[in-house]
Amino acid sequence: MRKLAAVPVFSLGFRPFFLAGAAFAALAVAIWALWLYGRLPDAQPVGGMLAWHRHEMPFGFATAIIGGFLLTAVPNWTGRAGLNGWPLIGLVLVWLLARLVWLLPIPPAWLLLVQLPFLPLLAWVLGRDLVAAGKRENYPILLMVMLLAGCQAMTVWGIATDDVGLQRRGVLAALWLVGALVSVIGGRVIPFFIQRGLNRPAQPAANPLPTKILLVSGLLTALTFALGLNDIPRIWLAALFLLMGTLHLLRLWRWYDRGIWGAPLLWSLYLSYVWLVVAVFAMALWHAGLMPQQSLATHALAVGGIGGLILAMIARVSLGHTGRPLLPSKAIVVGFALVLLAGLSRVLLVPFSGWGLGLSALLWCAAFGLFLLRYTGILFKPRA
Repeated sequence: MRKLAAVPVFSLGFRPFFLAGAAFAALAVAIWALWLYGRLPDAQPVGGMLAWHRHEMPFGFATAIIGGFLLTAVPNWTGRAGLNGWPLIGLVLVWLLARLVWLLPIPPAWLLLVQLPFLPLLAWVLGRDLVAAGKRENYPILLMVMLLAGCQAMTVWGIATDDVGLQRRGVLAALWLVGALVSVIGGRVIPFFIQRGLNRPAQPAANPLPTKILLVSGLLTALTFALGLNDIPRIWLAALFLLMGTLHLLRLWRWYDRGIWGAPLLWSLYLSYVWLVVAVFAMALWHAGLMPQQSLATHALAVGGIGGLILAMIARVSLGHTGRPLLPSKAIVVGFALVLLAGLSRVLLVPFSGWGLGLSALLWCAAFGLFLLRYTGILFKPRA
């Protein structure tokens, strides 16, 4: 048992959770696509396949990556030892059990008992270290993890009570909350990565006001989805999304350096952040009555934005925190391109062709499959 706890893959949170999250990303989307095209048996998980897909992408895939990233970042921020060994294995098993419980013939209400513990446990682990180190500037990130737990409770209760509207509100609130978290973390690391990756001189500190406005706007956006205010177009919400999109564009303009096009670990992050901007402006257009399907904005955020940023981030973090050169293999560079193309296919082809979704799913699965192909060995081995 001691030997298992000492295996390198359980030495820090990013290792098991990046592997588990990437594997689940490929598997879950493959299952969803095969079911949509009638290639799977009629047997469905608790609540049905749509409820499963809605729940598992933000609360299975995204939270695994968020957990892995924060369990690695918080020790750096606080100077305290990160979760490792059996405590880390236990947290991974809590996450894994929540994925497997869908296969069991249990009453829907029992989902609450298995699905809900992971995020509160993650928040407790992170909060313990942040409070002990007095890192108040990072409390908003802790708040977002706790709010995600609230969104999951809404979603699972909606599944248990067969309340489709509650399910949808909980999932969309979670999705845009993840988008807000991505914008907070991206706002910290992307300009830093560009500066370090291209050996540029440090830039003067940016005005903190736009970042604070984006944080508050992101939280407000998630709240409007939780309350169902995005069910019909509203001009004041168009204005809110327009403000957010403008601030995101200003960020992209400030970060831009033409040297990024020679560095895959940089252009992958930058172009994925562009997808986040596309999603925000698409919501503004929908609320203004200028775009027919809100789901196009939703999937621009989910596939191109969150999916692309996650793949780019875990590729870089995995190299950096295992002591390896920040030189991605050709395979993972192809993966960066594939996940961005998956976003294009999901947003631009689906309205015109029934095969657009299948192509998007295939590209997505291939992208995360390439990550697993190139990084499984790295994450299982000791630090170089």
